[in-house]
Amino acid sequence: MRTMNVDSRGTACPGPITDLIRAYKKAENGDIIVLIANDPGAVPDSKAWCEQTKNVFVGSKDMEDYFEITIQVAGKRL
Repeated sequence: MRTMNVDSRGTACPGPITDLIRAYKKAENGDIIVLIANDPGAVPDSKAWCEQTKNVFVGSKDMEDYFEITIQVAGKRL
């Protein structure tokens, strides 16, 4: 299991989700993706993406000037 950090600050929708999907394509089940974004839509978009793709939305933290979104990869077919 590894942690992949994805810095998407400075991008607006759909930038953070696009960056998340790029990381997801390189990830394996069990990996953690930490998405950093300052677009407030990134949190609900990430939750919706996890529901659609059967990945796990671990949580989000509202930092001072960005959001830290943690996702566990669980939806990849072996």
